[in-house]
Amino acid sequence: MYIERIAERQMNKIFSAKGKVGIILGARQVGKTTLVRHFASGKKCVELNFDVETDKARFLSIASLSPSHAFKSLGEPEVLILDEAQRLPDTSRIVKGWIDKDFSAKILLLGSSSLNLLNQSAESLTGRNMKVSLPSLTFDEIAGNCDWFDRSLPLETMLNNYKAPLRSILLDAMVFGGYPEVVLSSDKVSLLRDLSSDYLWKDVLQAGLLKTPELLRRLLTLLAHQAGSEVSVNELSTQLHMARPTVERYLDLLEQTFVIFRLPAYSGNPRKEISKSRKIFFWDTGIRNALLADFTLSDARPDIGHLWENWVIAEAAKWNLLTGQNSEMFFWRSHSQAEVDLLLCRDGKKSAFEIKWGAKKIRGHAFRDAYGIEPELINPANPFIGKIVTSLGTNSCLRKKSA
Repeated sequence: MYIERIAERQMNKIFSAKGKVGIILGARQVGKTTLVRHFASGKKCVELNFDVETDKARFLSIASLSPSHAFKSLGEPEVLILDEAQRLPDTSRIVKGWIDKDFSAKILLLGSSSLNLLNQSAESLTGRNMKVSLPSLTFDEIAGNCDWFDRSLPLETMLNNYKAPLRSILLDAMVFGGYPEVVLSSDKVSLLRDLSSDYLWKDVLQAGLLKTPELLRRLLTLLAHQAGSEVSVNELSTQLHMARPTVERYLDLLEQTFVIFRLPAYSGNPRKEISKSRKIFFWDTGIRNALLADFTLSDARPDIGHLWENWVIAEAAKWNLLTGQNSEMFFWRSHSQAEVDLLLCRDGKKSAFEIKWGAKKIRGHAFRDAYGIEPELINPANPFIGKIVTSLGTNSCLRKKSA
């Protein structure tokens, strides 16, 4: 079953642009292949997956051919999909040679890691590529897939008339995350356990810096316990008995393979505010919960506040990717421990948010006193995260399609 994606807007631009290579990046299993197959439907398409040795060998065997001969050797496709393209370092150089000679097919490079693919494309395909970063499903995409969901109704009406089902979907999304196969499955726990095994961080393990996957799993479990907190690399290094540079390297790799992302502290006044700390969040809370083996579907779970904060900030980060707004994201804390959970900065403008599961109002106004900006409260009343989406300069998927 195909789930409509926000990224379709960007995919439309890629398919309509002549002489441009499409680069689609995202974690494994977020739906990259499904998305491009949807757009390639009805077209003659060839797929090569570089995790498969025979596909890699086939590509290399035609790499030295002229573009016209390579095109014929592939069966004269309209669309050429090169999946897990980061697994073959010469991919973008070869593709550039073909594009420069007017290769007839639309070429799409898919990657579950930005370790090499972005650097290759920047060097080899400058001005010749269009990028899409695809995260796991947003709440808008999950809710929009429900049979009862009515896009013709105003958002306020939906929130008032469907409180119970929306609350149920929200808890489901927070606990099980947004991987498409998980969302559609009746056995979400088994799928998440499989995903949170070595498969999801295959690219990290193949970097070859750790002798055993168990060390990586221990690191990830520690991060899952501390999601939304300031993480001390020195503390992680001590607990894991690993050198600090090795821990730093693996945090970088986990970030580049779309497992985690880091939120830096904002400081406009170093004397009064922290400036060097960073919080770590998981792109998908289902993966975080799988690492903790906690799939409790209840708002009474003891970590509900931390889980809600990770989920909201990940939703904001997903929208930032999908809309190409490029807002800078921070948290803010003063030395006196006053805090704002999320600060978005774009074009000289700031929007501040406090993310609280049960709160109905915000306590303290230290950020307002410092910057003249009143933080807004984000609680479960509007799981479409409308305030954050608005601050990113766009409307939600729901409102776009209701217009």
